Order: sequence, then structure tokens, then C-alpha cells
Amino acid sequence: MAAVTFARSKQRVEATPCWLLHSYPYKETSLIVEVLSRQHGRVALVARGARRPTSSLRGNLLAFQPLMLSWFGGGELKTLHAAEWQGGVAQLTGLPLICGFYLNELLLRLVPREDAHPGLFDAYRLAAIALAKAPTEVEPVLRRFELTLLTELGYGLTLARDLHGQPVEAAREYRFLSGRGIVPANEIPAGMGVGLSGRSLAAMAAGDYSEPQSALQAKQLMRVLLAELLGDAPLHTRKILRDLHKL
Repeated sequence: MAAVTFARSKQRVEATPCWLLHSYPYKETSLIVEVLSRQHGRVALVARGARRPTSSLRGNLLAFQPLMLSWFGGGELKTLHAAEWQGGVAQLTGLPLICGFYLNELLLRLVPREDAHPGLFDAYRLAAIALAKAPTEVEPVLRRFELTLLTELGYGLTLARDLHGQPVEAAREYRFLSGRGIVPANEIPAGMGVGLSGRSLAAMAAGDYSEPQSALQAKQLMRVLLAELLGDAPLHTRKILRDLHKL
């Protein structure tokens, strides 16, 4: 577990597990990096001198790789002072790489800074490993992460029961309505909301997206739920994935 000390109102964090979400140049030789940590949530760090060829930070700030980072500072922008690459995860390429950027964009858009979600950190770690190990099976990875993200942010669905509190039945048809939840299909006009079979809801609850219908309905449901949180600004990575007919 990371050690946290306080001196002159400046927090110092030592050797805490992190994943790099985004980085961009800062001044002449430095970087601003956004990371996801297990104990501290999403944190913005300045990596001073990280763009210099001789910097010890330069080769360790890798996306989609487990990192051990140390920083200090009391403001919103902390100062990174050590970074260690932990290894053990293959580099993402091709479609899995784009999917990884999609996960990062979701986190940057929806997760407030310094709001810790250990369960979300663990879900991200599993997603990164899964994308590296099974590059052709990306959709189940995305759906599981999206569902965990919504749950961690307080927008998760109760997949096992409808809005009346009745258990979902595998043989019945349902629809999801924004603001109401999962409604038996025979109670609302045809065409309203997102169509969901009871079998698909059970599969989603179990994290099983092997059936084509369940995978398609889960994708449609996640689009609606995430759109409510993202607002009018589209995700750049989702557009790329849509163009590839993968999301």
C-alpha cells in the first residue's frame, strides 16, 4: 500500500499503483500526465524534464502498462518525482489500442479528479490485460468495463429486477426507459426505449456476452446510458471505433 505523508500542507505519495491515461507537453521539457491510481483516483501530475533524452521518467511513462508512481504537492497539479514500469502486460496494438484509448477517454470525461474508486481501478487493470491477451474479443471487455464504470459512478442498473421490483424472467421481453429503468415490454408502446430480452439481462448480470443478441442489446444499452452522462460532446475514440464497425 502506498505511503502518504504530510509536510507543510503538501501531500507526498510514495510508490502507488497507477495507469497512465493521457499526457501532453508542458513548457519546453516537461509533460502533464493524467493517471488513474487505486488509492487516489484520477490525478494530474507534472513530470518535470520528462521530455529530455536523459530523463529517468522518459522511458517509464507508458500507456496501458502498470506503473508505480510517487508524487508530492498540495494543489490540483502534483509533481511527479519517481516512476517505475512494472511490466507483465503486452503492448496494445491495432484495434485493442484504440479500445484502450476509448476506456481512457471515458475515464477522463466522467471521473472527477482525486475521487478514488478502487473497484474501477481493478476493472481497468483487468480490461488492459484482457485487451492484450485476446485482441479479437474486444467487445465483451468494453461492455464489462462500461458497466463497472456506471456502477462506480452511481448510475448502475439493477439487472435482475424490473422497475416494479419483480425478478426479470428469461422468457420475457423488456425495454429500458431513461428515468424509469427496466420496464416489461407489454406495458409501454412499441418502439420506446431500448429493447432487452430477459435472457440478455441475465447474461449482462453474469458478464456473459457470448450470444450475439445479448452482445448487441448490451451495446445499445451502454450507448444510451453513457450518452446521458457525456452530453452533446462526442467521444473521439468512439467515432473511430464506429467507423471500424466494432463499437
